[in-house]
Amino acid sequence: MDKRAYDVAIAGGGLAGGLIALALHRHVPDLRFMLVEAGEVLGGNHRWSWFESDLSEQGDALLAPFELNRWDEGYDIAFPKYAKTLPTAYRSLASEEFHRALMELLPADSIRLNTRVDTLDAGGITLSSGERIEAKRVIDCRTFKPSAHLAGGWQVFLGQHIRCDQPHGLTRPMIMDATVDQLAPFGNGSAYRFVYVLPLSETEVFVEDTYYADDPKMDKDQLWGRTQAYAERHGWKGEVIAHETGILPVLSGGNLEAAIADRRVDGVAIAGAQGGFSHPLTSYTLPFAVENAIAIAEMLKARPATSGAQLASFCHKRADAHWRRTGFYRMLSRMLFEAAEPEERVVVFQHFYDLSGDLVERFYAGGSTWTDKIRILSGEPPVSIPRAIRALLSRGTPLSTEKPA
Repeated sequence: MDKRAYDVAIAGGGLAGGLIALALHRHVPDLRFMLVEAGEVLGGNHRWSWFESDLSEQGDALLAPFELNRWDEGYDIAFPKYAKTLPTAYRSLASEEFHRALMELLPADSIRLNTRVDTLDAGGITLSSGERIEAKRVIDCRTFKPSAHLAGGWQVFLGQHIRCDQPHGLTRPMIMDATVDQLAPFGNGSAYRFVYVLPLSETEVFVEDTYYADDPKMDKDQLWGRTQAYAERHGWKGEVIAHETGILPVLSGGNLEAAIADRRVDGVAIAGAQGGFSHPLTSYTLPFAVENAIAIAEMLKARPATSGAQLASFCHKRADAHWRRTGFYRMLSRMLFEAAEPEERVVVFQHFYDLSGDLVERFYAGGSTWTDKIRILSGEPPVSIPRAIRALLSRGTPLSTEKPA
């Protein structure tokens, strides 16, 4: 192989790819890597949030260079039957900050923006221009693509960053306001709906209208108007200075091995959401992306001679372990999508959030204990027992493979 070959080539500069590059730079500083991103910026146009308790000390250290939004006084939730404040500290990272920090922290010659990948193989990346980037190891961190081998529904959202004319008066995030209209039309029917609110400064607020829907479709104008109406109803009037949209999978079942096999290339490691590294029910990715980045960097530091095939096997084993560990959440996703009508799905979440804050933390981190699982499933069922049984026995509804609209 050419002596100028990179030690690692990473395809995709989103959350997973960017964090892997950062972890390699910090833990294995002599390692030469190239991060290739098709877009103009790293991280796209997103906002990632998590509970402080989701990350280890190593995870906190990896994110230390980023300027985060921090709320140490807890967060609020609101449902038709109750509203309450939970004490866990909450964190959020905007993609603009993700891009800015990585461009400062990583070597300038280790990042290629506006660069599309044509093909990957065990020896490197071929770009759409025909240029070849030779590498000893290749990691595929490109965007998740739906697979007929996976089952579930979709989380569809539109968020607006509003600069208010007056201070908004908020001190804590509202991570789920489900008191909004659950019968609001969505697509060909309805969906579980909630609004997510983050106070970013005294006069800036992020408001996101979110739906758990059966189809990956979005009427942007409809969601834009509803988000604006929610903000104005709370007195948050001002200028929308940024916005984001998203359509994320909510997994309820399927065969991850078959889904990965459809896009696997021998000797190429797969990471990120397309490797199955997400929370099946909440679609959270950041805690798992942080864990993976640290694990990959530590492995290459401890075993410098690791081959591309060995790295691919390492990531595949982690994906398989994550899939098995999160089976309980896929079962709950089936309950949500198959045992409850769209407008009744709020009852499932209302039942869950009425449990203890510690249980909720472990749930989001994908670390629910057996006691947690028993508590979640005990008590008065939020859906009918016959429908719940059918959902439990179901393999789930195959994900639509049509391009999200």
